[in-house]
Amino acid sequence: MPRAELRSKRFGCSCHRGRTAGENLLHDEEPLTWLVGRVVNLLEDHIDLALRIGDLPDSSSLITTRIGSVRRVVCGSPAYFARRGVPENIDELAMHDCITFEGFPFPDFWMFPTSKANVSAAVRARLVVNTAEAAIDAAIAGLGVTRVLSYQVAGPMKAGLLNVVLQELEPAPSPVSLVYSGQRRLPLKLRAFLDFAAPQLKARLLRAAL
Repeated sequence: MPRAELRSKRFGCSCHRGRTAGENLLHDEEPLTWLVGRVVNLLEDHIDLALRIGDLPDSSSLITTRIGSVRRVVCGSPAYFARRGVPENIDELAMHDCITFEGFPFPDFWMFPTSKANVSAAVRARLVVNTAEAAIDAAIAGLGVTRVLSYQVAGPMKAGLLNVVLQELEPAPSPVSLVYSGQRRLPLKLRAFLDFAAPQLKARLLRAAL
């Protein structure tokens, strides 16, 4: 049976249990997938489809299919909060052990929106990691609090391994979108993939909502 090759891109983050964004939402094999830490040009890089997390710039050359949204949450283990207390505001967060990510422009600060402007909260990093999986595992082990995307901790949350705090300070949820070029006729292979994947991704994001 003939088989079409689909080049897709997953962009935005690494995920719990070592999966990339697309894998964590849709457990299935893909003919060819790239994982990159930058926004690429779909036409120049010959990529059919991208999964992007976050607001997208206006572009007449791209077509987007929104499949849901995710939150950026602060979380820690029940045992850690029992031992150290639950932070109720940004000032109290500064007194807690935090698990942060290397490679961020300002790893010692977490930004939170307020009614007037974004507030930069200084955090004390007990552990610095380079993947969401490592941060989540460390938080489950009671080493401190971390800040990740909501779908990455949906499983540990439902299992009672992590609790979300400071929900009133969370930024607005980030949209999750499938993006593809609108400058050419939609290939049949891409239409088939969109028809198959989009409903499943939407369902998985709904199930992963906290």
